Amino acid sequence: MSAVETQIEAVDPRIRRTRLLLQNALDKLLKEKDFDKISVQDIADKATLHRATFYDHYTDKSALLECLVASRFLELLSNRGIKVISCDGALRQVALGVCDYITSIPGATCGEQRHLEGHMESAVIAVVRGMFLEGLKRHPSSAIEPELIASAVSWAIYGAAKEWAHTPDRCPVEQIVDKIEILTSPIFRGKQ
Repeated sequence: MSAVETQIEAVDPRIRRTRLLLQNALDKLLKEKDFDKISVQDIADKATLHRATFYDHYTDKSALLECLVASRFLELLSNRGIKVISCDGALRQVALGVCDYITSIPGATCGEQRHLEGHMESAVIAVVRGMFLEGLKRHPSSAIEPELIASAVSWAIYGAAKEWAHTPDRCPVEQIVDKIEILTSPIFRGKQ
């Protein structure tokens, strides 16, 4: 299951409940030890499920981690009221959401969670790309393919937010979001 698939809720409540148990188990284990030292069996045991049940839902622990990151990021965006990109203010809100999310991960801003960065990055970018792509398809504004615009803007937002988060004595989040908006608005609109 990819990070983007976490946006589509499973119809069966048992599937949702099992995935939530596995995600919560991984979340708890991450507070106890490094991701590399956590086994699928550890996750299954913590979730009080069989190892085979784990594999019914996820290909490996990395896939579970990406789904966990994506679901938490989607929750943050949902709490901000952001679902589909359909207005200019949403670009700013998504950038703010990415900055907030990156800084909400314990140890992420000082480099302690480097082993999780790739998974976090791919999950967040996939969610943001999906949101932009949905909005661009509903409201086409350029001769450039929506997929290309959505990918470029998602990577630009995440890259700038990550750089900001790793900067000592960084500026307030509102200032970096202003800069991200200036950088990405022309791409988002497909301007040359």
